[in-house]
Amino acid sequence: MARIGKDLTQLRQRRQLSMRELAARSGVSHTTISMIERDAVSPTIDTLQAILDALGSRLAEFLGGIQQGAGSPFYPAAELPEIGNPETISYRLIGLNHPYRSFQFLKESYAVGADSGELLSHVAQEAGYVVSGRVEVTVGEATRELQAGDGYYFDSRQPHRFRNAGKTPAEIVSAISPPSY
Repeated sequence: MARIGKDLTQLRQRRQLSMRELAARSGVSHTTISMIERDAVSPTIDTLQAILDALGSRLAEFLGGIQQGAGSPFYPAAELPEIGNPETISYRLIGLNHPYRSFQFLKESYAVGADSGELLSHVAQEAGYVVSGRVEVTVGEATRELQAGDGYYFDSRQPHRFRNAGKTPAEIVSAISPPSY
């Protein structure tokens, strides 16, 4: 039987949650959480995933554990992975390999006329700050044109999209939690 209790307890405590609070968030009884943390039972993958979702962690990160000396906390521009299309909408991901990453942090660049396309939705929350240019942001029924210095924060379950509304490239710094990449 895998011994994960100590690691789960430490993760819960870092999030400053009691077992009862974690139980309410995860839908797993506090008795079961207590037994898992004491290594009295081994949880199913579904149960562990529900608990980790409530803690803002991912299964692979949790089971991989925090590695000592896992690397530098600094990310030079040349080492930021591109998860978009640099010709239209570039998404440069900061901290991809950070253990227990609980949010996704991006530098987004929108070419003139770039549009994220259809309204999309996913289970998360998003926030961003327009660094330069003008970006039209649609969230649900609301559309607003934002310029440098403006920001946004919304529940990503609401359908949303982004479009460069200006005549120059636009840049946003954004965060999404939980991370999708």
